[in-house]
Amino acid sequence: MKTDNSKGLKRYDLPEDLKTMTIEEMELLAVEIRDFLITSISKTGGHLASNLGVVELSIALHRCFDSPEDKIIWDVGHQSYVHKILTGRADGFDHLRELGGMSGFPKKSESPHDIYDSGHSSTSISIAAGLAAARDRQCQDYDAVAVIGDGALTGGIAWEALNNLGDSGSKAIVILNDNGMSIRKNTGGVSNHLSKLRVSKKYYSLKKKVTDAVDSIPTVGDSIHKGMSKVRDSLKYALVDGVIFEELGFTYIGPVNGHDIQALLDAMKLAKAADGPVMLHVITKKGKGYINAEKHPGRFHGTGPFDPVTGEILSVSEIPTYSRIFGSKLVELAKKDDKLVAVTAAMTDGTGLGKFAELFPLRIYDVGIAEAHAVTFAAGLATGGMHPVVAVYSTFLQRAYDEILMDICLQKLPVILAIDRAGNVGADGETHHGMFDISYLSHMPGMNVMSPRDGSELSAMLEYAHSLGKPCAIRYPRGKNGDIDLPRKPLDGTAEVLKEGADAEIWALGSMVRPALRASEILEKSGMSIGVVNARYASPLDNDGLRASAARCRMLITAEDNALAGGFGEKTAAAVNEMGLATPVHNLGWPDEFIEHGQCEQLYAKYGLDADGIAEGVRHYVR
Repeated sequence: MKTDNSKGLKRYDLPEDLKTMTIEEMELLAVEIRDFLITSISKTGGHLASNLGVVELSIALHRCFDSPEDKIIWDVGHQSYVHKILTGRADGFDHLRELGGMSGFPKKSESPHDIYDSGHSSTSISIAAGLAAARDRQCQDYDAVAVIGDGALTGGIAWEALNNLGDSGSKAIVILNDNGMSIRKNTGGVSNHLSKLRVSKKYYSLKKKVTDAVDSIPTVGDSIHKGMSKVRDSLKYALVDGVIFEELGFTYIGPVNGHDIQALLDAMKLAKAADGPVMLHVITKKGKGYINAEKHPGRFHGTGPFDPVTGEILSVSEIPTYSRIFGSKLVELAKKDDKLVAVTAAMTDGTGLGKFAELFPLRIYDVGIAEAHAVTFAAGLATGGMHPVVAVYSTFLQRAYDEILMDICLQKLPVILAIDRAGNVGADGETHHGMFDISYLSHMPGMNVMSPRDGSELSAMLEYAHSLGKPCAIRYPRGKNGDIDLPRKPLDGTAEVLKEGADAEIWALGSMVRPALRASEILEKSGMSIGVVNARYASPLDNDGLRASAARCRMLITAEDNALAGGFGEKTAAAVNEMGLATPVHNLGWPDEFIEHGQCEQLYAKYGLDADGIAEGVRHYVR
């Protein structure tokens, strides 16, 4: 260990010190890590409950395996804080998720111990299987270890990977971190099966006793072993109703207490010694060691700064979030239409559906972390005469592209996609920004894509989409709403002119309307005449409105909280050109790159999408 005067976790030389620690020392380290996490995240915010639940598991992993030679892949990655501490990055928590600071997810550019840039669910087994195949092909020698939660195991790609890996026979270790939750309590057949496995220790104890007894019989032990395997199979089905992982070709180990370091080390040694793929089933408690997080794991899944003593979130605003406004409006619509139903992919609370679930428990469908299924399931509901609304984060809807195109648009079904966290989401960074939904939705035939200027317009758009009876997507940003104090034009498929301008008019979409209005005020002080149009619709475009705007001013500027490539601006420029209009069109939006993590305001400013940046962009074009 380091012998300098540094305090706390910084006195360790990690992960090297883990190799020589006693069990008692590792248990003490676990206590220190929990204290460190609670103190640090109470200041910066971040993913707390999931990390508190994997402290001992992470310690055992780095004791038993040799990272980065052995490859540890964290599914989703929000539970990698302990891994980061154990690989020498405790210092980075002072600026966790800040612009220029340490990411809240694994990042290859940050450390050689981060094997893969994670952020989306259910992919780790596929990555581990690919690594194992590459290792075998090149005659290399290392372990590939995927750590996946039981919530992530509801994703279809995880089962595709299990099927492939089990069939291949290649050596890879899958550690199932089973805490009975994703963000809220898990649902579905997989969850029910795991619940049975959690209480099936009697089978595994009996299986070992039978095997040991048979093997101990001189001479005849081997000859009757195969026959006895049928007995074991009968016991297996009788006691646990089918161990699905063994049927897929895995050696199943567990369930193991995920907070017992010695038990974890023993199980991991068995996993390392086994041939072929291994499923190590570990039982953990989300929020372990912090009573507030244990009682409210959903609240502390991803949290802002909080009081570490009381657990109360700091700086709670009375201004409603877009998610809350969406949820309230959906309840209002559901009271009038008994065919309206909600669909979510394990994000009931995150998308604002908590009240809906409370009032209409039989009209909400949580399909687990399975966005592609959620979309096609909604298509089935619509085909059956229901009026489904799919509430989903923009970044996760990317996982259902083909299903939206083929199962909703091609069928012309009245499914509403309520797309939360569209655009810049701030601290979660590259894997969570919703900067591509306009690009991948607005070219789909028959899809109506809208974006509200504020919360009141979000409510109006939901009602409008419900009345259309067509495929609709409404994208809206993360965070708090503040209504714009200007008269509102009824929704009728056309844009809303907020102010006219002679030099240029800014066609702003959604969250860009507010900074565009401020930019126009800035520019007017320097003598420019800059108008602002609330575009409202990314698809179909208001071509008549574009013609009228082009006739009023010298040029059009588009502003969007989306990637420029394939976005609203490019589509607008193409439409103006196709209409034969001579008015130039210039686009402001996110560049063709992955945008890093940081506070939303910092990122808007850095990339020229705040009021000052938009004003500067307009000045650049209007000379």
